[in-house]
Amino acid sequence: MADIEGFDFVVLGGGSGGLAAAKRAADLGARVALIEPAELGGTCVHRGCVPKKILWNAVEVADHLRHAGEYGWAVAPHTAFDWAALTAKRTAYLARLAALYANQLDSRGITHIQASGRLDGPGRVRAGGRQLAAPHVVIATGGIPYRPNVPGAAVGLTSDDFFRLPALPRRAAVVGAGYIAVELASVLAGLGSTVSLLVRGERLLKAFDARMGELLAERFTAQGIAVRFGHALARVESLDDGRVAVVDPNGEREIFDALFWATGRIPNLADVGLETVGLAPDDQGVLRVDAQSRTTVPGIYAIGDVSGEPALTPVAIAAGRRLAERLFGGATPPPIDPDTVPSVVFTHPPVASVGLSESQARARFGDAAVRVFESRFVPLYHAMTADKPRTAIKLVTVGPEERVVGLHMIGPGVDEALQGFAVAIRMGATKSDLDLTLAIHPTTAEEVVTLR
Repeated sequence: MADIEGFDFVVLGGGSGGLAAAKRAADLGARVALIEPAELGGTCVHRGCVPKKILWNAVEVADHLRHAGEYGWAVAPHTAFDWAALTAKRTAYLARLAALYANQLDSRGITHIQASGRLDGPGRVRAGGRQLAAPHVVIATGGIPYRPNVPGAAVGLTSDDFFRLPALPRRAAVVGAGYIAVELASVLAGLGSTVSLLVRGERLLKAFDARMGELLAERFTAQGIAVRFGHALARVESLDDGRVAVVDPNGEREIFDALFWATGRIPNLADVGLETVGLAPDDQGVLRVDAQSRTTVPGIYAIGDVSGEPALTPVAIAAGRRLAERLFGGATPPPIDPDTVPSVVFTHPPVASVGLSESQARARFGDAAVRVFESRFVPLYHAMTADKPRTAIKLVTVGPEERVVGLHMIGPGVDEALQGFAVAIRMGATKSDLDLTLAIHPTTAEEVVTLR
């Protein structure tokens, strides 16, 4: 039997949350082991936020090239996009990030085990033939794409597969309505694919204010993305030429070069060994924790996508750091407030949101307490273009003091504008506070402080 190696803290998972927890714990003097079988950085770095934003930037460049003539620039009419070249540069950049994370672990004396880890009873973990013991173990194994229970589902690709494509599909179907689905559809269309977005329900972005989903659907349609609401999918078939057929309940078939499932992600908990410590996920597959990231088993914690927290990288990072500070720094950082977590959907145009939607505010505070301020306008950039998409801003306030509880925006630049307003909302800003703030002109952000 292998010797048992003792640590203060064992981290299962080397994504954003696990890395943050491990590094902060080591900085506070803890002996730390981090277990991750794949690249350090997890989904965000290799199959999510970072490569997604690089491709979003590529579409942004394409939009500027398209508008260049309207701003007086003579641009070659047949500018070509080189997917392979950008993929190579992106891959090299992500490899450098993974190496940077490895160096950060090494410089802190963190034991990095590149293998699958599994709980082996209270305070025990097995990984790569090694046995580890620690009074504190955190599960930060992230999420994996969900494939619906549809005949032929294995034929479809996922968002993870998208980043490994050797070439862009000429004609693509994206199934889903959440942020992964709309981001994927937007990038594919922006880089030249003909895209159909197949939506089972009747709206996009159900987790966001309804107005944002409506306006994004309008913009997608104007861009040539076929948004199919109320779409029923009976099965998917693989064709001999490599294409796929999407078949509806009436037997109607539509042919695509690729189909992408973007129907959500589920916690990656299947092989973690929860049964060895008496834990089990709930009916949603989530390992529920309290406000301090504790499971029901002493010494076992969970952060990030496995825990039911908002599935955003900054949330996982904050949870990991705060857990380490509570365990090893004697600190008592506050729990993460889900009502003030800002988020951005990186579509074209981007959608930015913080706080409660209008319907959430009305359900919580009552109709009489809620007042909403809205504005739609053509941003100055598009004053020079034939295309005139409108930016929209929606502010949700409650009570006689009109405390701001939600801000929702769609349009160019709203992704960068949101951060400062998120600070103000977390601090309890009122509509009067915004009114008294001088505007920066001409910007999109000024519209937030000039709403009437």
